[in-house]
Amino acid sequence: MSVVGIDLGTYSCYIGVARAGGIETIANEYSDRCTPSYVSLGEKSRVLGVAAKQQAVTNFRNTVCGFKRILGRKYDDPFVQSELQKSFKPNHVGKDSNGNVVFQLNYLGEKQDFTASQLTSMLLNKLKFTAETSLKTKVVDVVVSVPVFFTDVERRALLDACQLAGLNCLRILNDTSAVALSYGIYKTDLPIETEKPRNVVFVDLGHSSLQVSACAFNKGKLKVLATSYDAQLGGKDLDELIVDYMTEEFKKSYKVDPKSNAKAYIRLTQECEKLKKLMSANVQPIPLNIECFMDDKDVHGSMDRAKFEELAAPLFERLENTLQAVLDNAKLKSSDIASVEIIGGASRVPAFKSIVQKVFGKEPSTTLNADEAVARGCALMCAILSPTFRVRDFNITDCQPFPITLYWQPQGQMDEDSSLEVFSRFHPVPFSKMLTFYRKEPFTLTASYSNNSGIPYPSQEIGTFKINNVAPQANGDSSKVKVKVRVNAHGIFTVVSASMYERLEGSDDTDEVKDNMEVDEDNKKKDNSTGDTVVNGEQQSPTEMDQSSSSETQNVDDNQESPEKATEGNNSEATDKKAASKKVKKTVKTIDLPIEANVPQLSKDQINNLMEKENQMVMQDRLEKERADSKNAVEEYVYEMREKLYSVYENYITDDDRSQFTVKLEDTENWLYEEGEDQNKQVYIDKLMELKKIGQPVVDRYREALEWPIVRDEMGSTLQQIRKFLDQWAQKDEKYDHIDKTDVDKVEKLWTEKSNWFGHKMTQMAQLKPHENPVVLATQVRAEKQILENTCHPIMNKAKPKVDPPKEDKKAKDKSGNKNDGNQNNSEQGGNPQQQPTDAPKEPEQEMDVD
Repeated sequence: MSVVGIDLGTYSCYIGVARAGGIETIANEYSDRCTPSYVSLGEKSRVLGVAAKQQAVTNFRNTVCGFKRILGRKYDDPFVQSELQKSFKPNHVGKDSNGNVVFQLNYLGEKQDFTASQLTSMLLNKLKFTAETSLKTKVVDVVVSVPVFFTDVERRALLDACQLAGLNCLRILNDTSAVALSYGIYKTDLPIETEKPRNVVFVDLGHSSLQVSACAFNKGKLKVLATSYDAQLGGKDLDELIVDYMTEEFKKSYKVDPKSNAKAYIRLTQECEKLKKLMSANVQPIPLNIECFMDDKDVHGSMDRAKFEELAAPLFERLENTLQAVLDNAKLKSSDIASVEIIGGASRVPAFKSIVQKVFGKEPSTTLNADEAVARGCALMCAILSPTFRVRDFNITDCQPFPITLYWQPQGQMDEDSSLEVFSRFHPVPFSKMLTFYRKEPFTLTASYSNNSGIPYPSQEIGTFKINNVAPQANGDSSKVKVKVRVNAHGIFTVVSASMYERLEGSDDTDEVKDNMEVDEDNKKKDNSTGDTVVNGEQQSPTEMDQSSSSETQNVDDNQESPEKATEGNNSEATDKKAASKKVKKTVKTIDLPIEANVPQLSKDQINNLMEKENQMVMQDRLEKERADSKNAVEEYVYEMREKLYSVYENYITDDDRSQFTVKLEDTENWLYEEGEDQNKQVYIDKLMELKKIGQPVVDRYREALEWPIVRDEMGSTLQQIRKFLDQWAQKDEKYDHIDKTDVDKVEKLWTEKSNWFGHKMTQMAQLKPHENPVVLATQVRAEKQILENTCHPIMNKAKPKVDPPKEDKKAKDKSGNKNDGNQNNSEQGGNPQQQPTDAPKEPEQEMDVD
């Protein structure tokens, strides 16, 4: 089973894997651990990763990057409209009938629409194939990272993308939580069990966003206390400052506007990103030069760190406010923080480090790999979740960045409150809560983010959940319905289950009250609840709830462990309840209710259709790769043979044949760049076979010429060894005198046969010219040598038979000696012959120092 974690970045990705030796980041086919988040579509196939980024200038209309930022968003979203003018300026972007963003790209000769989820699945497929190539096994289960500010809709869209790529996402892990997990596993100085936990702040300044988390480590557990973020503050925004500055400079100096030309704008953006990196390591001005930029003009510019920090002052102010916010959210002071870890591609900017030190009063630490820490943390999370991988016990509790409120339609005048904030801001997750309603008919729950929650998404609604098959009791009263809601490990809100409690015939109100209490107690024990809270008004007894209140809520902490032993008082209380429950007859039946969820996620049919389309594109990529490989094989053969015909192969082909073959190679080369530019795979295979009919004999003659001296010496050595054996046997050498004559005759006969054959072949080979085909191949000589050795060596190496030593005369032994006499003497002295020593007395042992 593979254990893979994926850092799905906006502009670059990393793949972490857990192996026996630990966690490592694997490289792609370019031996680079960083895979750009680029997708490029063409006339024949798709290009992904490094190769796609290389086409960002030449095929910019059909090359897309940064699509992760608009996952799950609508076209009319203000954030999307802003991104269209920045990240997707070179692309054609529209919307479908549902208002979703679609990229209009040319693929297989026609314009097709692709959603952000589809493009993300293409990238995930690329990462999956990269991991499978490195691990040499199939990859299915993964853990994928997302920014901490991703909403429910965006997380569901990522799960859809994973499913389209054939991946089973075990958990969606927040970026900073992944970093904290990686930090917690590797740090050996964290407290094992102390009264006061160690607080660590993790700051991730990536290419597109800033994320900060305050975490507490204690007792092998990690708890995320609070987070803060800026979804539009990252390395890309710093690059845009330089781009805008250079654009104004070029307008003044060269009268060109880079933003009016998509290709020029992309080139300028790439150069400005390099300029920013150089300024991080140098104080002096850094030049920027681009040849043939626009209108055949070469442009030049420069910037130093001081000017850059002046331009970025507003962004740095926002950055400082975001860092300060995490302390306020976690209710911590800078003195409470043990250390501050910084990661992210843009974290190398000197001004950023200065601001971190200013806010937290500590020098920022860079013990973790700034680029790969997220991928490593995801791989660790996957290893923890994997049943086949043993990892040190480590528990992680994340937090909910935005509060969630549940709404329902009120029932009657008594049900005035029709909403409840079920999960507050920074509530621990994963976490479940049980809500109790009293209803006579199906009802609908609407989940949304609370007002003024500050979510970076235009719509606050999460989804609606209809509880079906609700019916009144036999006497017409409202039925008790328990609904379990949950924010799962992915950070996604769901209604897990709903149950209705039906009162059976023949029961009275007293039985109902007792049975309701018993059900509540059972659920408390089963769900490890922390208590009941009445939604409307004060807490009441079940009877009062039936009459005046329509709902109640019950917390279920998914991370809380049930105590193994209760106190003595609790034991007696439990015994009393158990005894009481035995007296009460069961009068309530539990009925599971179906839930109709309406959430912004792809349906099963849509998933199947898009998976089929993705599989077709994967197959098209594979076929195109095979076709391209076949074409490249023909091209490589032409270049190789044309070069070697006048060098290493020169003596192994006649002048006339060489001239004719050279002409054919040139004709093939011309064909490749003309009508052979776009042919089927089989055409290239046939063309290569046609060339090899002429060229392969030349290659074989050259190879045989190199092999012949080697096999000649090997065969000669074997024949010489056997001849030596025959001579020694004939001279009655005691080494071989045990071997029968029939076996020796067999060896001599075979030796004579092979010796004559080999001598004849040697004579023929000596008379051959280099351009003539050999009369015997090296493989044939080795085969004959093997036959000779298989027959002769077992006879030559036959071991001599063992000779048993002569038996000693018992009588002679008795006359000489000493064993019988000694035993007799011992018996006469009354000793035990079995316990007395029969050998001569031992001499005192000498101790020796052995160095």
